[in-house]
Formats: sequence, C-alpha cells, structure tokens
Amino acid sequence: MRTLRVLLLVIPFLGAALSASGQTPSPPPALSLTSIGTQQPAAPAGPVRRLSVEEAVALALEQNLSIQVQRLDPQVQDLSVAQARAAWTPNVSTTFSMNQRTDQNTGFLSGGVGTEKIGTDRVSTDIGFNQLLPWRGGSFNLNWNSARRTTDSIFDDFNPSLSSFVTASYVQPLLRNASINTPRQQLLVSQRNREMSDIDLRQTVLTTVRNVRNAYWELSYAISSLEVNHLSLDLARQLLKDNRARVEIGTLAPLDIIAAEAEVAQREEAVIVAETAVEQAEDRLRALIFDPQMPMFWTTRLELTDRPSFQAKPIDIDRAVREALDKRTDLRQTKKTIEVSDINIRYFRNQIMPDVNLQMDYTVRGTGGTRLEPLRGLPTGPISRSVIARRGYGNILSDMFTNDFPIWTLSLQVGYPIGTSATEANLARARLQYQQSQIQLKNLELQVSQQVRDAGRQVNANLKRVDTTRSSRELAERRLDAEQKKFAAGMSSSFFIFQAQRDLAQARNAELRAILDYNRSLVDFETVQEAPVSGGGISIAPAGR
Repeated sequence: MRTLRVLLLVIPFLGAALSASGQTPSPPPALSLTSIGTQQPAAPAGPVRRLSVEEAVALALEQNLSIQVQRLDPQVQDLSVAQARAAWTPNVSTTFSMNQRTDQNTGFLSGGVGTEKIGTDRVSTDIGFNQLLPWRGGSFNLNWNSARRTTDSIFDDFNPSLSSFVTASYVQPLLRNASINTPRQQLLVSQRNREMSDIDLRQTVLTTVRNVRNAYWELSYAISSLEVNHLSLDLARQLLKDNRARVEIGTLAPLDIIAAEAEVAQREEAVIVAETAVEQAEDRLRALIFDPQMPMFWTTRLELTDRPSFQAKPIDIDRAVREALDKRTDLRQTKKTIEVSDINIRYFRNQIMPDVNLQMDYTVRGTGGTRLEPLRGLPTGPISRSVIARRGYGNILSDMFTNDFPIWTLSLQVGYPIGTSATEANLARARLQYQQSQIQLKNLELQVSQQVRDAGRQVNANLKRVDTTRSSRELAERRLDAEQKKFAAGMSSSFFIFQAQRDLAQARNAELRAILDYNRSLVDFETVQEAPVSGGGISIAPAGR
C-alpha cells in the first residue's frame, strides 16, 4: 500500500514534468495490415512502373526470355516434321550425254569395209521421275530416253538411227517395309516430338506464371516487412526520446538511455537488411517480366498496386488429383515417350521380317531414222546403200503411244539375313525401353498424386497459420499497450517495452508471411495440377525423349 501511495503521488508530478519539458509519453503508432506496404520506401531516382499482378504476368508472357526460347522449339520441330515428309517428295532428273567411239577395223565382221577405223557417235537425253510413295512403302520410277546414233558400220539398217523408250517401274514391299518403313517411322517420331514441344512450351508458361506471381508477392511482403521495421524503429526512437526526458527530470536512470540507444541501433540495422531484401526481390521480379534490352532495365522502379489479401478459398484435393493425372505436362510427356517407344517396336518388329519385294516393269519403245536397203552378199569393197525410207521422231512417238512394241516384266525378290541381325537387338532394346517407360509412368503418377496432396495440405496449413498469427499479432499489440501504461506509471522498465515492441514486430511479420504463404500455396496448388513445381514439395523432372 505504501508503494501504491508513492506511485499515485509520483505520476502527477511526472506528467507535469514531461508536459513542462514538452515531452509526453506517446502511444505506439496505430498499425493495421491494410496500411502496411501501401507506400514503398524511398528509392534512387528512376522511372516508376505501376504494376498489378496480372500486368506482371502479361509482361512475362510477352518478354520473358525462357518463354521466348521455348517458343522457338515448336518451329524447330515443324522443320523436323517437314524434313521427314521430304522423303516422299518426287524427284526429277535429266541427263544429256554425247558419246564418240572409234574402233579398229579387224575384219569384215567388225562392220567396216575399206577403212581402218569404225566411228560411232551417239547423242542422248534422259528424263527421269521417281518417288517413294507414302502408303505401303511402294516406290515408282518413270524414265524417258531418246537417242540419235550415227556409225560407219555397214551392219546398221538405220543410219543415222533414232530411238526412244519409256520405262515405268513399280516396286511393292510385301513384308519388310510394307506396314512401316524408315521414312514413316521418322515422320511419326518427329510428329510426337512436335507434340512434346507444345507440352514443353505449356510447362514453361505455367512455371513462369507461377514464378512471376510468387515473385510479385515476395516483393510485396518485402515492402510490407520494411514498413514494419520502420514502424518498429519509430517506436524505439520515441521511447528513446521519452527516456531522455525522464532522465532530465530525474525519474529515470541514465543507463536506460544507453539501452534505448542500443535498441535503436539494432532496429536501424533491421531496416537496412529489409531495404536490401526489397531491392533483391525487385530484381528477381524485374528479371522475370522485362526484356533486358529495354532502356533503364535496372533503374526502373516497380510500384505494386496489388497487396496480398486474405480470402479463404475451399479446395477439393481429390478432384485436383484427378485433374493432375489428366493434365500434368510431365505425365503427358511420358505418355508421348511411350508412344515413341511403341512406334520403334513396330518398326523394328517389321524390319526383322524377310525382304520380299514385287517389282513390275513396263516399257514401250520406238525406232526410226534413215532406213537403208538391206545388205546382200559379202562386200569386197566400198559399199553404197540407197535410202529406202525416213522415219522421223514423230513416227517413233506414234510407235510408243500405240503400244506397238511393249515389254512386260514381273519379278519377285526375296532377301533374308543369315544369323542374328542388328535389328533384332534394336527390337529387344525398344521393348525394354517400352517396359521401362510404363513403370516410370506409374511411378510418376504416384509422385504427382503425392505432390498434389502435399500442395493441398499446405494450403490448409497456411490457412490455419493466418488465423493463429492474426491472434498473436492482436495479443502483441495489447501487451505493448499494457507495458507502455505500466511504464508510464513507473511499474515497468525499458527492457520490457523493448521486448514487447520486438514481439509486436515479429508478430506483424509473421502475419504478413502467413498471408503471403497462403497466397503462394494457392498459386502452387493451381499450378501443380498442370505442371511440376519446385520448392516446397516434390520436384518432378519431365521425362526424356
């Protein structure tokens, strides 16, 4: 009771002394989570870009370097598909040749009479058209040859002679290369790789959007945390000011000023650390959404317009697992890998079959030129043969198109390797890879289900954290208010005030972090249903090709 009477007598004089010195105890600044982070800290001069979270995502989709790189991959795969299709491109070839030949006259049977040499000149043109057909592995070849020949031989009834023929040939595999061959296998594989490049692009976009949203909220948290540290510093400075006033009137020991100054120094350090965290978070977001080639890339300051608000959202984990098993990009990639293995098995299984080909050839031809009278008897001197008729190139074409002199050929070719071939080893390896991919798919589905469930549990855990940290922050505010009242009444010390201020700052940061983590966990929960995420859970790498 005596101590209480002393306090009741001291308090009025303390208040009067503080009023006379112009220093009155100040309550802690009012603070709410909605006011935290509404103003960003001072930054070096530079352009300011106001930015919402959706605007940040839109900028990333347009300018992010990883997305720009990945967008080129489908174009590269399109060229691979076109290259595979080029196997069925028709090919046209032309040949023009001149041939001059001189043989020694070794007797009558050589065709020369009265000369030592026998000369032959030939000029020919050849036009060819060939194509590998895209169905059943067949191939087609068409060749048109025309020639003019002059000779010193007496045995030729046409001199000069004209000839022309057209040959059509078709080869049809019956076993090997019939259902699938190398060009079709390469085309199917390139088409699957093209589809996988779309999946890769989708995964890159989803991952980048997730990273942008998280980086945006991290910067927002860093700004809010800096504001909390500034407020905590203001509280320490105000208490230092009040302590100095109390020391002047003799109601407080000078040692308390040293403790208050030490506390101010510690909180100034915390502000410096928080400012550095803001700059680092801003750089991370800037690198995700801006093109490094833009002017003033590093000096553009980001002013966030969205704050991490808390709004509880119901989630359905079982439904999310079903969605993930159907849409996850890594699962779709693995399924495409299985399709490629299946194509290879079909191809190698076909390649171990006997090589049986049916070939059909059809030729039409015509001959013309200057026709000489028949040779009679055995010549013993120079021969002069009169011209009987002349048949021009038009007559030759008429012989060809009226099918006067056709040639048909039908052949069957069979080939089979003796012993174990390399194709059989390739088939065995393809089957093992197919079996391996099937097991990998099952394992991946299990991991995806676990990852989605973990992400859902993280959302629920962060939701509970928000409630508990909010209660903790409210209690810390009440405790600080009570300690300040006790200190004003002389019933507490600066140590307990500083402790209560630190606890309040930690509680505010904890609540901010819980709200941020809740928003991030919602982003991860939405992303994990379509693409693998890293950090805070299982990281699943996409299957190789």
